[in-house]
Amino acid sequence: MKYILLMAGSKAGVDSYRAWSKNDIDAHMAVLTSINRELTESGEFVATQPLAAPHEAKLVRGLKEGMPITDGIFPESKEFLLGYWIVDVATPERACEIAGRISAAPGPGGVPTNMPIEVRQLAIRASQS
Repeated sequence: MKYILLMAGSKAGVDSYRAWSKNDIDAHMAVLTSINRELTESGEFVATQPLAAPHEAKLVRGLKEGMPITDGIFPESKEFLLGYWIVDVATPERACEIAGRISAAPGPGGVPTNMPIEVRQLAIRASQS
């Protein structure tokens, strides 16, 4: 079963992360890199990717005279997607276990960030099964 693990955050959270010391950022990234390595070794890793800053995002709707209608993201958005992991695991519990480990990656002073990670199974169409 494939799951996407979504990491979302707020502007305040991103600004706080940018204020972390280099040692705290390095420790945080070392844990995430270790998780990615373990998932690769176990065959559960599919993909991961951080996303560009929200101010670079575009919201696209339909077409007008053959061209997409684009807008920036809206300031009233409280949270935005920061990045994701796609994993291929045997059970939903395993997907949640991985999300919990990502959430527990250390922040300043080694204290777990406890960042919420949304776990969603990828929808599979009958023709894909």
